[in-house]
Amino acid sequence: MTIETSSFRDNSGFVFYENGEIFRAVSYTYKENYEHLINSGLYDHLVKESLLIPHIEEKQNNKYTVGIFKIIKPQKIDFISYPYEWCFSQLKDSALTTLIIQKTALKYGMTLKDCSAYNIQFFHGKPVLIDTLSFEIFKENEPWIAYNQFCKNFLAPLALAALCDVRLIQMLKDYIDGIPLDAAKSILRKKAFLYPGIFIHIYLHSYFQNKYSDKEGKVSVNKKWVNKNSHLRLVENLQRITGNLRLKGNKTNRLGGKADWSSYYSAEHHTQKYLDEKKEIVKNLLNRVNPNTVWDIGANEGEFSKIASAQSNAVIAFDSDHNCIENCYNYVRKNKVQNLVPLIMDFTNPSPSIGWANSERKSLLERAEVDLVLVLAIIHHLCISNNVPLGLAAEFFSKISKWLIIEFVPKDDPMVKKLLLHREDIFDNYSIESFEKEFGKFFVFVERKGVPDSKRVIYLMKREGL
Repeated sequence: MTIETSSFRDNSGFVFYENGEIFRAVSYTYKENYEHLINSGLYDHLVKESLLIPHIEEKQNNKYTVGIFKIIKPQKIDFISYPYEWCFSQLKDSALTTLIIQKTALKYGMTLKDCSAYNIQFFHGKPVLIDTLSFEIFKENEPWIAYNQFCKNFLAPLALAALCDVRLIQMLKDYIDGIPLDAAKSILRKKAFLYPGIFIHIYLHSYFQNKYSDKEGKVSVNKKWVNKNSHLRLVENLQRITGNLRLKGNKTNRLGGKADWSSYYSAEHHTQKYLDEKKEIVKNLLNRVNPNTVWDIGANEGEFSKIASAQSNAVIAFDSDHNCIENCYNYVRKNKVQNLVPLIMDFTNPSPSIGWANSERKSLLERAEVDLVLVLAIIHHLCISNNVPLGLAAEFFSKISKWLIIEFVPKDDPMVKKLLLHREDIFDNYSIESFEKEFGKFFVFVERKGVPDSKRVIYLMKREGL
């Protein structure tokens, strides 16, 4: 049995792994709440509405059930992502899902005791709550204990993204418990006064939080006004405020570039013949490998991720451009694609291990269990825009995948010439010969295809030793 390192915060139970399966232990301290969750019908309702991950109850095993009330086995999520890897709409949908769950819980006599964004994951194309032990029995005349956490984990980063800069969502990487409201207030400044809901839930919330932080003893609450109806009004107010937040034409960059990359595959950059032939090549190579899991690195808006999702069980589309991931997620949502998750990721600076003892949230490499990686039209950005040597790129890809479909973009390609337009060409080793030499140290070349209407070459490689 291996205990999940992020479980130490919850005294109601813990997550553990055994024989490749995931389980959650429920402690006796949570017994009353768990029984109410199940017996009230709340669990069945949330699972039916795809708002809570389903589970089955396991038979007790004396090996690890001392002091444990129940062992449950939740349905496994293919890939665990984190809020700072989500685009604006993913975070917004996760916030609205959390509020719907809270509103539903109140109707069944329960409430969410925490609103951590890490309790939400994307499952079958939609945000879903994965922490079964987040509920507790509702108590009259008690304020919503998770209100502050909701504001820090969801409302603050969404407000900063919508009113200031979408990249401020990345602050969640530095503030693992949510963006401090006083920090959000300092960044929003006068903008908060233009939006009454933001002013109340962030600006005034932060003011009173600081005002009473040094007070000794428990702050008294006028319990006359704290009841189930007031909780419902608060949730509905947060729903309206969150639902009305919109991005305002944010332009973001990919791997240090200066352009919005969401139109990369338009006719302005590539011919339709190139794109059609490239799609056919990738489709055939995917068919040859038949991978279960695929990562598309530098996915742009997910043109090739969509092809992979039709041929694989689970696909992650990574790009550092927020607009690209936003557009990809909107496609997933609109078309109800269940096996494609778009995420924001700069592979020159992938997500590190963070939190307590650098083990609470895992690095990207620790989460890498993938059959095949797509690396299309990105190697020149890694090697020329970011000075990553071909050898280091080859070694990195060998660590994360068994199979590799990679496109080499030569120096005389128009897109590479564009990269070199305003900088000295110091990349003598950037050539197809050097590429094959360096990648040949880690991979076996299975197939090599030239892409019509270009001098680009797409390779299918298998990791050495497989």
